[in-house]
Amino acid sequence: MKTTHNFLKCGLIGLFIEIFFTGCDSARHHDYRMTGHSSILMFPIYGAAALIRPVSRLLKKQNTLIRGTIYMIGIFATEFASGKFLRRRGICPWDYSKEPTNIQGVIRLDYAPLWFLVGLLFERVVTR
Repeated sequence: MKTTHNFLKCGLIGLFIEIFFTGCDSARHHDYRMTGHSSILMFPIYGAAALIRPVSRLLKKQNTLIRGTIYMIGIFATEFASGKFLRRRGICPWDYSKEPTNIQGVIRLDYAPLWFLVGLLFERVVTR
């Protein structure tokens, strides 16, 4: 039951973060309506962050820099694998191919600080 609860919490929190982030990012492109967006396909991807719980147990004695870095790598790996999977089916809701720090159009290395912080946030959410 706890795993299901954490999956739902992470899925919803991830969607909220994405909608907030894309809304704020639209202002950078002079769209001051700041309309955020996401895809329902993102819910299970963000929900997968519930897997941080067993990893966090292994890392509990490590400092924040190490834990955040490991979570960031895990998020990048999940984003890459899910992006490639969805792209093969023609339903990937994101495309970073025009960004200078992209890898195969499905991850952006400049998001590393964001994923570092999001990983630590999910750690806090699933270990409460």
